[in-house]
Amino acid sequence: MTTPIRPAPSDPADRIELAIAGILGVTTVVAMVLLLAGVALMLASGVSFDSATFPVFDPARVVGDILALRPEGFLWAGIVVVVLTPVLRVTGELVGFALRRDRTMALVAAAILVVVAVSVVTVLVWES
Repeated sequence: MTTPIRPAPSDPADRIELAIAGILGVTTVVAMVLLLAGVALMLASGVSFDSATFPVFDPARVVGDILALRPEGFLWAGIVVVVLTPVLRVTGELVGFALRRDRTMALVAAAILVVVAVSVVTVLVWES
């Protein structure tokens, strides 16, 4: 049995929903690949999971660590993708609600993003 091909939605908000679904699928796969690569590199280098000390997150080092095939680069990149996935979802929903002119839900989505931003800034200030 074949699945019928549905025409692309004409409503911009519906197109955003489809785009969000695609982005969520891709980010989930990317995060899992990065995390699995990090775990595989840890195993290959003989690092014990129960006694390993993990370096502090330094965004400036992630790309260099990945290029050098260090497990922490892959693990931190995977964690960042996992954390950003719901933020992307809420951002997409904010746009969709705005296109639908649903002010209440757009304000809720915006408030969620503000809470996330304040949390990130608070942590960055606290850590420095």
